[in-house]
Amino acid sequence: MKSNVFLWPVAVLALVSTAYAQQGKFAVINIQGAIISTKDGQKAAAELNAKTAPKKKELEQKQGEINSLQDQLNKGSNTLSDSAKNDLYKSIETKKKSLQREVEDAQADLEADQQKLLQQLGQKILAVIEKYSRDNGITMVVDVSSPQTPVLYASPSIDITKEIIELYDKNTAGAGSAPASPRPAGPAPATKPTPSKPAGQ
Repeated sequence: MKSNVFLWPVAVLALVSTAYAQQGKFAVINIQGAIISTKDGQKAAAELNAKTAPKKKELEQKQGEINSLQDQLNKGSNTLSDSAKNDLYKSIETKKKSLQREVEDAQADLEADQQKLLQQLGQKILAVIEKYSRDNGITMVVDVSSPQTPVLYASPSIDITKEIIELYDKNTAGAGSAPASPRPAGPAPATKPTPSKPAGQ
């Protein structure tokens, strides 16, 4: 599966009215990075890898069959009859089209499971963000995991990703595992400020 499995375009998470934003403390977080770094996220990713491994192996085998036929066609270009070459060519094209459909279906299933997992874990981590923000007097938290986020620069000192991961794991310790079946496969989170210390002004 692809390493990049968390493609979740979260916009701005305003925890209080923006009317008071200029008077308050700000923070940024990489939601995608936080989710896949929690123990629940890592467990779900491992389960997804196990779930998708058989299909991945099957697709690789079918690609190998196509490569083998293509090799036969190339080597027999001067020795095979026109009829034999045409049969090989048709077989290769048929297998390619079938494989392409299977790859597209598998990718669609993967993305659907990813979205389901992100919604489940996302709701839990948002509750942690809200509590952390209230406890630390933060009035606005912006998610910077998406390239479309309108944040050109944010000091590492206001990145609370690390703190949220630690608080999430602490709160969920012994409370059960992440939802089974869906998968995070995660494209790696977008490059943004690295976690440091709690938010400042």
